[in-house]
This record gives sequence, C-alpha cells and structure tokens, in this order.
Amino acid sequence: MEKTDKIKIVGTNRKAKYQYEIIEKYEAGLVLLGTEVKSLRESKVNIQEAYGKFINNELWLINSHISEYKYGNINNHDPLRPRKLLLNRREIKKIKTKLQEKGLTLIPIKIYFKNSYAKVEIAIAKGKKMYDKRETIKKREIERKLKRT
Repeated sequence: MEKTDKIKIVGTNRKAKYQYEIIEKYEAGLVLLGTEVKSLRESKVNIQEAYGKFINNELWLINSHISEYKYGNINNHDPLRPRKLLLNRREIKKIKTKLQEKGLTLIPIKIYFKNSYAKVEIAIAKGKKMYDKRETIKKREIERKLKRT
C-alpha cells in the first residue's frame, strides 16, 4: 500500500521567478491560528511582498497577508502578523549560513496544504538586475516562437 500526498495549492508568488534567481528550495510547516487555516482553505492569501527573517534563531515569515476569516468573531487574527516557519534544526543552520552571503534573501514561492497540513515552499534567492529580467523575457519569447512553429 503506497501513501499518496494530497496537495492543494492555495497561493503562489508568481513574480518570484521573474524578480529573483532561485538557488535552493525548502518545504516548511506554518504555525497558524484556526481562523487563518480557514481563510487559507478559501485561498485568501497574498505572499507577493512576503519574506523570511531570523528572529532569535527562529525563522519567521514576515509580511504575508492572510485575510480575516469572513465568519470569524472578535478573536479573528491580524492579517499581517508574523508566522513561524517549522524546519529541522539542520535546515535552519544551513539557511542561516547561506543568507549571510551578500545579496541573498529568503522568499516564499507557494503556500499549499499537504495531507491537511499547511506548508510553505521557501527559497533562497538572489535578486535579478534589470538586464537579467530583460533576458528572461527574451528567453520566454523565443520559447513561445519555437512552440508555435
């Protein structure tokens, strides 16, 4: 009997591949409140401006926007609150040493549910310069022309 992972993607950072050169990817768990989970299930999330940051040797997802739950009460969550990321200690050390290099940052690529657990795919990335972005556009145009012919 083989266990299959049910994955439901609820939010993606579509600008990430255009603005950054992705070096390494990781899968991290998210510490969420109940109303945040319900909003995520409705895909009410925006991670375009989000980034990862170390606070007291713990990794946090800053500036990710999970909308308030529509049917929530007075105990509803703050949409922009920092959320803790869950990784192995080994992975956290590895990420921390990589981020100390100049020009590298930690960005979320997508948020999804994997077997009812909320996960976020984060990546160590380097910001692209304007000419790199232009080259990405040129490559995309060439690939489109080749597919047409």
